Amino acid sequence: MDTAAVPLADVPSGASEISRSPSGLGPRLRVTGLRLSRGNRQIAVPDFRVGAGESAALVGPSGSGKTTALMALSLMHPPVDGSVAIDGTEPWTLSRRARDRFRGAHIGLIFQSFHLVDALSVRANIALAARCVGQAADQERLNHLLAQLGLAEVADRRADRISHGQAQRTAVARALMNRPSIILADEPTSALDDRNTEILLSLLKMCAATEKVALLIASHDRRVLDAIDHTVRLDGAA
Repeated sequence: MDTAAVPLADVPSGASEISRSPSGLGPRLRVTGLRLSRGNRQIAVPDFRVGAGESAALVGPSGSGKTTALMALSLMHPPVDGSVAIDGTEPWTLSRRARDRFRGAHIGLIFQSFHLVDALSVRANIALAARCVGQAADQERLNHLLAQLGLAEVADRRADRISHGQAQRTAVARALMNRPSIILADEPTSALDDRNTEILLSLLKMCAATEKVALLIASHDRRVLDAIDHTVRLDGAA
């Protein structure tokens, strides 16, 4: 397992890089020269890239800017400088409306508390991802995710009547619904015991591999660092 960010210059041209998609078209997520504002100070994010099917963790002490960085990568907090490229597109150069559409189509988000709608079924919660970008849910895609993540038997059950593990899988399915390029997860294991952490991380890595997405987890959890492919360390200073 890598324990440091991978500098772009350290990857020889033509080599079998750790962060290139199988198609050879380049990394799914590439961050270069990124500087962010947080209060009255700036945060420098090391250059890194994550390829299709790979996992990385954004790590650092409390206050180092992990959440701020994740917000910039999810197109919610504008950077001061630098670039974020997703499948070769730099979404921060787009108009606000185009950027919102891009987020919905290319970025899947997983929150610590899942943010499921209790009154809706598992199926409807997953379909919300499509509705949020103004599309009808692709039923074939929805059924595939329900089967893949072991949710078919509870598809029509309300979200407040499923187990914690089923809620986890519903949140993952929702993040995958629109066939994103990257999955961003914010401290997804902080409230979980060791067994549930292992289950969730295995699920996320399996989905990253089968769906060919780049997985980035913001976390200070040692268990996450032991499970993912690479780490990107923040020290909170520019």
